[in-house]
Amino acid sequence: MTSIFQRALGSDFDRLHPQLRRRFGFGSEDGIACVGTGVMERVWHGRGFTRPFLWLGAQRHILLPSRGSDVPFTIQNYPYRDSLGRETVTFVRTFVFDRPQRWDATMIYSPERGCVVDYLGTHQHVSVDLHMSVVDGALVIRSGEQRFHEGPLHFRIPSWVTGAAEVRESYDEKVGRFRIDVEVSNRRFGPLFGYSGTFTCTFPSVEGVPEEIRPVREQARV
Repeated sequence: MTSIFQRALGSDFDRLHPQLRRRFGFGSEDGIACVGTGVMERVWHGRGFTRPFLWLGAQRHILLPSRGSDVPFTIQNYPYRDSLGRETVTFVRTFVFDRPQRWDATMIYSPERGCVVDYLGTHQHVSVDLHMSVVDGALVIRSGEQRFHEGPLHFRIPSWVTGAAEVRESYDEKVGRFRIDVEVSNRRFGPLFGYSGTFTCTFPSVEGVPEEIRPVREQARV
């Protein structure tokens, strides 16, 4: 079946490195997942005043308040149909510092918005438009408009209080590993946090998605 990333990229999907096409080219009807395991050479955050915000977000698995080097890392990408019938892929990232810390997201493709929409955290309080492109075989993702959802509240978050993310994922043939570089910054306050490192992937056969990595709540609004 056509994955959400194929829908977002269109014909540009074929310009991805073959390993990235494999990693991002499956859906819920294919009966497989992608599980990555590796090490983040660096996990960092910005100036001291950013840490309370990172800690607050971490309570719902949205942000990372810790930093370190050579941090063990896993990423779990499971495709499934959510309760609204939408093709969905989990992005559950676990970083092992003194204790494991998770950064959760679930992604759908939104025809209305014409892009992948990323729901952040366990309760999908925040949705983010993701704009994707292919550069030298690598997948480059830049975040766009962000929206907050809680009960009857639903509004666009002003850009001056949000973090703009840029992600570059590539495949390094010399070492046979995927490379990931993530930076989140604010136009007023500068760099907020990020990480970079490498990992390998397996593609296990699955039926559904483990309950422990599903979001607690699913948000209908995009």
